Amino acid sequence: MSDPTLSNSVLPWLLFIPVIAGFLAWASERIHRQAPRWVSLAGMVLVGVLTLSQWPSVYPESGWWAQFQGEWVPAWGITFHLAMDGLSGLMVLLAALLGAIAVAASWNEVQKSVGLFHLHLSLMLAAVVGIFLAVDLFLFFVCWEVMLVPMYFLITLWGVESVSGIGRANAAIKMFIYGQGSGLLMLLGMLGLVFFHFQNTKVLTFDYDQLKGTSLAPEVAWFLMLGFFMAFVVKLPAVPFHGWLPDAHTHAPTGASVDITGLLIKTSAYGIIRFCLPLFPEASREFAEVAMWIGVVTIIYGGVLAYGQTHIKRLIAYISISHMGFILIGIYAFNELALQGVVVMMVAAALSNAALFVLAGQLYERLGTFDMRQMEGLWSRLPTLPPIILFFTCATLGLPGLGNFIGEFMVLFGAFKVAPVITAISTLGMVLGIVFSLALVHRTIYGPSASEAPLPAPNFREQSMLAVMMVLLLVIGLFPQPLLDSSAGAIAQVKQSMVPVTATASTLGE
Repeated sequence: MSDPTLSNSVLPWLLFIPVIAGFLAWASERIHRQAPRWVSLAGMVLVGVLTLSQWPSVYPESGWWAQFQGEWVPAWGITFHLAMDGLSGLMVLLAALLGAIAVAASWNEVQKSVGLFHLHLSLMLAAVVGIFLAVDLFLFFVCWEVMLVPMYFLITLWGVESVSGIGRANAAIKMFIYGQGSGLLMLLGMLGLVFFHFQNTKVLTFDYDQLKGTSLAPEVAWFLMLGFFMAFVVKLPAVPFHGWLPDAHTHAPTGASVDITGLLIKTSAYGIIRFCLPLFPEASREFAEVAMWIGVVTIIYGGVLAYGQTHIKRLIAYISISHMGFILIGIYAFNELALQGVVVMMVAAALSNAALFVLAGQLYERLGTFDMRQMEGLWSRLPTLPPIILFFTCATLGLPGLGNFIGEFMVLFGAFKVAPVITAISTLGMVLGIVFSLALVHRTIYGPSASEAPLPAPNFREQSMLAVMMVLLLVIGLFPQPLLDSSAGAIAQVKQSMVPVTATASTLGE
């Protein structure tokens, strides 16, 4: 490799370490039953440490922080090309953190085939990291598809069977079908883009940097952009493509739910920012109003359905769907304020929703049910947990001082500049957020209790997981500038790729 700027050897290790840790965890179960948990946790922590080692002391205004490129299939123009900037770096760091949280949340819950469980958990983390770092479209697609496989087995083999509704195997199959169907659309869009780039330049490549700026007829750009958009919006998910998510969360083990809400669906928001906007700027502008209205419907529909749930994990699933509506609006506002608000929301919503799933898992371990009607009177039986539930509930409704508020405020303020009507209607979602969040508190904390028997208090491991996420939400809410500074260069680069577009973006609000 002659170019030293493409030889950062740390980046491939961010993919390889979870894979190695996963197989070591699987093998170590023969040594000791607890060994897989510690090996998997060590792998997650090491990914986080190595990611931090790539953080620059001075943030560049644009461009990649680090790159690695090696030959893979040169005859087809496919390379093993990884790159990190402020956006992908934050996402990899979030993946490592939530991966560690998922391991800790599964510590007592998973008792069968522990090593195999942590193999699948680690493989999923590796695929997610690959999605965030890949700048070769073929490599990105491979990681995108591989991500579904370990998640399928996590739900099928270690998921929770419900007394009513579809079973865990059917929930996993449903998720897999949605993912594979949408992935096919992305593949068609990707191959079309590569084909037209080859027609224009006679260079066969899947490299992201080279494919940007490909000259496309407007109708061709529309169809190719829709292929990418549909793949991302299904996994986001936005209404009406959300049907797989509540069922997946209902049956997934706690660790898998943490990674679904914190990582899997965030890969879609990342994909829209990284690929849809820069690769198809004009088509994205023309599609922006449609995308923003999809976001509005997602916010309101998610809030309405959340209010009617009695299964706590389905309620949290609809809360996360509603959050994705705000993210969709912010992305298609096409200004730096809204886009940086999206980044803050991605991190803050991942933390708050993941914490709620961890709490749901802790309640299930103590009560043996996810039915909120059987959780009433929790304050009298377990006084240490309700204040924590209240904290993360307030985070989801955007309480000032917490990270979600900063993200929502920036998204709405930035979007109002270009789409005031859409933004005004979407604020109804904030009211719905208050309603379904208070419903969660009321159903699980207050009311008469069916039993007065005390429940076990959270242990050190359980408290530590929640404390980390509480502190991070407070830090983001009170001191968001470091997060904004780290992603500013990446967002500026996205905006730069949209330069011909942003000049006309104001027409959205007219």
